[in-house]
Amino acid sequence: MAEPRRSFELHDPGPMRALANPLRLRILGLLRVEGPQSVSMLAEATGAASGSISYHVSTLAKHGFVVPAPELERDGRERWWRAAHESTSWRSEEFLDDPERREASDAMRRAVLDAYHRELLEAVDAELDLEPEWIGASESSDGGAHLTLEEFRELTADLAAVHKKWWARRREPAPGTRPVRWITHTFPRSTR
Repeated sequence: MAEPRRSFELHDPGPMRALANPLRLRILGLLRVEGPQSVSMLAEATGAASGSISYHVSTLAKHGFVVPAPELERDGRERWWRAAHESTSWRSEEFLDDPERREASDAMRRAVLDAYHRELLEAVDAELDLEPEWIGASESSDGGAHLTLEEFRELTADLAAVHKKWWARRREPAPGTRPVRWITHTFPRSTR
């Protein structure tokens, strides 16, 4: 079994359009967080029909996001899949002068932001089932400052270092742990 590569960097509009679909984003997220799964497991987790899952997994495979995991198949009747990468990255400034790539990037980024929004709302709903200590350890905030371009880059690098530290800490469940999610964004405010 090959371990997934760390990151898949997007440059082409095809893979970006593939990720602009909310169900594909969810499938990819499940495979990255929960590990390899069969089509029926993904159908159960998402509430989508197996045929729909198969179609979307095939699209993700076509663009290199997922790969088969045949070593997990027990009887050959159901295919298993795994994420091909731990994360996806892109550099939005690459797309500014190319309308097709910019449009695909915008669609993908909007789908990702919608998924973040849904996930945050689900977390609020899930608090009813959590112990107060786990709720108290949660945090939601925002902030702003007037920064130079260098300071802005430093802020983004500082947050990336925090992500890297905790990403490397523990990827597998262990006694006393729960899955914890972090979502951060740094961006220049509009002056319009």
